[in-house]
Amino acid sequence: MRDSPPHTAEDARAFTPRLVGTEIVVVFAVSLGASALRSLVSLIGSLTATRDLNAQRAVLVGTMAPGRPWLDLAYQLTGIVISLAPVALVGYLLARSGESMRTIGVDRREPGRDLVRGAALAALVGGTGLVFYLFAFQAGVNLDVVPDRLPDTWWRVPVLVLAAAENGILEEVIVAGYLLHRLDRLGWSPWRAVALSAVLRASYHLYQGFGGFVGNLVMGLLFGRLYQRWGRAMPLIVAHTLIDVVAFVGYGLLRGRVSWLP
Repeated sequence: MRDSPPHTAEDARAFTPRLVGTEIVVVFAVSLGASALRSLVSLIGSLTATRDLNAQRAVLVGTMAPGRPWLDLAYQLTGIVISLAPVALVGYLLARSGESMRTIGVDRREPGRDLVRGAALAALVGGTGLVFYLFAFQAGVNLDVVPDRLPDTWWRVPVLVLAAAENGILEEVIVAGYLLHRLDRLGWSPWRAVALSAVLRASYHLYQGFGGFVGNLVMGLLFGRLYQRWGRAMPLIVAHTLIDVVAFVGYGLLRGRVSWLP
């Protein structure tokens, strides 16, 4: 990864391992760590239900106010904004340690390269991920993941795109860029740090079943190593956003028109 910017002696005294460790715990407690805990409880609920896993559904983006489209839209947009609050927290914490979002490669310095890398990564991960999901579903170890259950309104596709961007920004800034950067500052070995990052990524997808866990574990290992190599989270944000846009919008286009989609 790229070298961190120089720090003053005062910064070094304040940036102790215990303080950094506490900071990481707090960031995840109010973001993806909390999602992981809810996801585990959701999986336990699915496993103890009377139906098989593949007979149950996990809706990713669903209506929040059935029959009230304007209120539903307000809920959707509010949820997206609130979900991105931890990203602002990470930006603040980086600034407090004499750094910035640019330190983890969240900036506009390399737009062309970020887009090309992200698109290529999305094609690779999206294609293999779909095949693995279908296999896990047929094997009975995954729920029926329903990307879109929004009403057929004018704002459906824009909200789906925004939801995809929210996922990409939140996950890649926190579980890739921020976490791996902080663990590097703590002296963790690259593979140990990537392993933790990947397990955390997989854990908040447990609500989808064991297929969702394994698939995102592999994705986390790949994304983590690429972040360490590139020193930039932007290509990962682009890739994740594109994967989710295709999944969210594509599901609505293909649902009921192809036999292989659950």
